Amino acid sequence: MEKTIQVNLGSVEQIPLGQGLCFVIKNQEIAVFRSRQGNLFAIENRCPHRQGPLSEGIIGDGKVICPLHGHKFDLTTGKGSEMSECVKTYRVWEENGLVMLE
Repeated sequence: MEKTIQVNLGSVEQIPLGQGLCFVIKNQEIAVFRSRQGNLFAIENRCPHRQGPLSEGIIGDGKVICPLHGHKFDLTTGKGSEMSECVKTYRVWEENGLVMLE
């Protein structure tokens, strides 16, 4: 059985609405996004196509667009617009104004 770890990433206010921010947890880059509606999403930060920083991409309609080549990734499932591309997703939520990541 895999042990889960919860990490406090700090205030939710540090992530502007409609944008993402990269956090490094145990040498892994994780992009955390806050939609314009305030929903939180977390996926691995690097695009599998050319390693573009997804945290710097544009989000909308539940997807993020890679800033390098325009590949799209679903923020809930991690599925990419290309059949073979997928990024890992992480459980993330807000608790008492803090961003919590599992």
